[in-house]
Amino acid sequence: MSVFAGVDTGSVATKAVILSDGHILGHSIIPTVVSSEKSGLRALEQALAQAGLKREDLAYILATGYGRISASYAQGTLTEIGCHAKGVHFSNPEVHTVIDMGGQDCKVIKIGEWGEVDDFVMNDKCAAGTGRFFEVLAKAFDVTLDDLGPMSLNAEKRVTISSTCTVFAESEVISLMARGEVPENIINGIHFSLARRTTGLVNRVGLAKEVAMSGGVAKNPGMRALVEELLEAKLSPLAIDPQLVGALGAALFAKERAAARERKAVAAH
Repeated sequence: MSVFAGVDTGSVATKAVILSDGHILGHSIIPTVVSSEKSGLRALEQALAQAGLKREDLAYILATGYGRISASYAQGTLTEIGCHAKGVHFSNPEVHTVIDMGGQDCKVIKIGEWGEVDDFVMNDKCAAGTGRFFEVLAKAFDVTLDDLGPMSLNAEKRVTISSTCTVFAESEVISLMARGEVPENIINGIHFSLARRTTGLVNRVGLAKEVAMSGGVAKNPGMRALVEELLEAKLSPLAIDPQLVGALGAALFAKERAAARERKAVAAH
């Protein structure tokens, strides 16, 4: 039994997937610490422990995410864009547009028939709509990240937010609360503003149905609801935690690279 690992080190969370014969044997999601290499190793060890395996059992490890450059434990690396396309295609082959809302950027990827990247657009110059933004927002309201989506859905009306810049939005939230606005209504307004910005990225690459969301923000029900409202399309389910999509794609590429290495070795003899 050949076993492969994918490790996705993001700015907020590090994820790992252990894969064999198309089945996920183990996985992990942990917070990213200052050392991205330590985060990757820790996530890998936790996923291996869940699978009941050791690192020497792995045929190939592939790293992705912004921390891949320091993944000395891996045999190869690849950008998260290709890994997300691969992971989504494996999870739901009907999906041809993926909105990846991660810790520090937002990407929209158009996926080809075989899981390849046909086109993509990325917002990495502003934290709006990312995990970091929602962390700041939760702190401003003194709630948890998990509270934000349900609070947005419980709004009685939508308070217009003029800024999606993290710094200015926080100041605007404080001003709105001082005026007596209900937190749920403010949070809904922020979600709507961010969803509109995100669906603008979708329009730039063109909506190829089906569409799905990946990344940590995909777990926010308020964000999902507003993205569906603005796209006028239902988000398709994935057969995996949306936060694990990149690590799954990395594990799938690890399998391909291991096979290619084996073919090359055989040809050399």
